[in-house]
Amino acid sequence: MSSRQTVVVLDYGSQYTQLIARRIRECHVYCEIHPGTIPLCQLRTIPPAAIVMSGGPQSVYGASSPKSDPGLFDLGVPVLGICYGEQLMAEQLGGRVESSPDREYGPAKLEVLEPTGVLSAFNQGEELSVWMSHGDRLTGLPPGFRVIGRSGNAPLAAIAHSDRRLYGIQFHPEVAHTPRGAEIIRAFLFDVAELAPSWTPSSFVEEAVAAIKRRVGSDERVVCGLSGGVDSSVAAVLCHRALGDRLACIFVDNGVLREGERQSVERMMRQSFRLDLRVVDARERFLRELSGVTDPEQKRKIIGRVFIEVFDEAAAEIDNAKYLVQGTLYPDVIESVSVKGPSAVIKSHHNVGGLPERMKLALIEPLRELFKDEVRQAGEAMGMPHHVLWRHPFPGPGLAIRCLGEVTEPRLAVLRQADAIVTEEVAAAGLYEALWQAFAVLLPVRSVGVMGDDRTYEETCVIRAVHSSDGMTSDWARLPYELLARMSSRIINEVRGINRVTYDISSKPPATIEWE
Repeated sequence: MSSRQTVVVLDYGSQYTQLIARRIRECHVYCEIHPGTIPLCQLRTIPPAAIVMSGGPQSVYGASSPKSDPGLFDLGVPVLGICYGEQLMAEQLGGRVESSPDREYGPAKLEVLEPTGVLSAFNQGEELSVWMSHGDRLTGLPPGFRVIGRSGNAPLAAIAHSDRRLYGIQFHPEVAHTPRGAEIIRAFLFDVAELAPSWTPSSFVEEAVAAIKRRVGSDERVVCGLSGGVDSSVAAVLCHRALGDRLACIFVDNGVLREGERQSVERMMRQSFRLDLRVVDARERFLRELSGVTDPEQKRKIIGRVFIEVFDEAAAEIDNAKYLVQGTLYPDVIESVSVKGPSAVIKSHHNVGGLPERMKLALIEPLRELFKDEVRQAGEAMGMPHHVLWRHPFPGPGLAIRCLGEVTEPRLAVLRQADAIVTEEVAAAGLYEALWQAFAVLLPVRSVGVMGDDRTYEETCVIRAVHSSDGMTSDWARLPYELLARMSSRIINEVRGINRVTYDISSKPPATIEWE
């Protein structure tokens, strides 16, 4: 059992809840996000070393607003309430919250009245730039609390009960618009809660390896579906540290991979990490099933179904396989417990998540505590190559959803060449790691062109490059014109089948990152 200290972030529906968790993790302190309505008995089992109550869009007096068990304030651990969290804390402890005459959204100045607790890093009378986002405000202090900071629109913008280590702030310290917000979070973690900055990539690797060893029996084997992406690669190397040759990795070549993908995965996993890698060449099978199919949702479902069939057949050849490794990350876990409810399904996603029920394998999810950047840090701690850890995300259906229209081997060959040129040029410009994704899309749209003295009638390539932190939203990248010109020139001159190149300047939303 891990002896780590855990900060619990209670989620009341704030758009910034994950950001709070990330700021705490950046301080090398482990934290988990749970619904604000978590029962007290369940909260005790964690148990929390400190609690942060997030903001939220509702009023504490609303009939449907999320509420916590007031008993959490009697657990004897420090609590920091942020925005709605401050208001809920105050209301449940006997304070008064009212609708503010003027909704406050945007920058404000906080005057430090008493440099103590979460404001201990500042001087009395100092003014801090902070970010407000609230319609209600605290107008009456709970018994035992005092004011330690105020703003023009929120006289009780920061409150404290030092003896009980309870603090509330009306503003958001986790956002970049509160420039010194990190100092407030650090003061809560280290000065108030007296926690140690012990959550490091190396400590995670050690704990995860030990947990896998405890779970998997000495005669049991584990199967890993390896895609070559960051998450599955890190998960595989982590499990290999724990299990050695009792881990079997299966890589399915589905015929819609990037240029050199299969060879790269084989070289890294077999030569560098000595993993037991089973490569299944199923290219003909996938392309046969995709023949004549143009609907993107149908493409995804076909690839998902055939992948499960192929993977199932390969896994059946591994004796005494009891577990399946899956690269679930913490944002996936958070989504399942969010107080905001499930998001609308825009498109189905191909994932090995459907395998356990069919194959009767228990799941091992060694990365389910980590954000994407922490996965990369864990990989670095295990000595994995930098270029592997910083690969751009690649969709499960692969090039099939970037090859619009029918998926055929000749069209895939054209797309692979164009995509490789985009990657090469972005990397040569020193922009690869600054982008979330950069790739080529092939459209079944032909246009007339002139090459030399000849008329051409060929397809269109779209270059897509975006900035994002998690893939949930994105903005199109303002690539230099010179870079776009080089990519266009190379694609048209080097790739037979394309005579026109365009650049996608759509953000998500309203568009999606992938075209299908």
